[in-house]
Amino acid sequence: MMSDENAASGETNEVETELEQPEIDPVEALRAENAELKDRVLRTIAEMENLRKRTERDVADTRSYAISGFARDMLSATDALSRALMVLPAEARSSEDATIKSLIEGIEMTEREMQRLLAKHGVKPIEAEGQKFDPHKHQAMFEVPDATRPEGTVVQVVQAGFAIGDRVLRPAMVGVAKGGPTHAPADEAVDKSA
Repeated sequence: MMSDENAASGETNEVETELEQPEIDPVEALRAENAELKDRVLRTIAEMENLRKRTERDVADTRSYAISGFARDMLSATDALSRALMVLPAEARSSEDATIKSLIEGIEMTEREMQRLLAKHGVKPIEAEGQKFDPHKHQAMFEVPDATRPEGTVVQVVQAGFAIGDRVLRPAMVGVAKGGPTHAPADEAVDKSA
């Protein structure tokens, strides 16, 4: 009999344990679910806004820089025209031969037109002569001993550099001054009055 009573009391204890657990308030459960869903919606909206901005930036970059490869190739052709004009002797330019004059004028016009079209599409030359050497924009080819110029100043441009937007298509190949006074940046001036 004892075992039946123990079994009955064991069932009663289980039932009492289940009944003793506090009942979850349905209003509180709905509030918690509402807060969780609101948080999810806000996170999704923020994620979508970030995606939209990133896509807009990618589209703008693609528009700006899509012609980079083509422009780099066109720079080679423009350089060839410039070199052709540089190697012409002065007597060829002042020649009385109309054919030679027409040829020279045609090469000059073609070179100017290519430069104009590159500029129209955002390809601009990099200023180098007289500037402080910048490894992001310039490629040093040699050093020039010059005590009159600050050290690290570009003193000669061998080949012009070009940029499209804020990206360098081709760095300027330059000669850099060596042996002059060092650059003293104005924004790093030291206050000696303290």
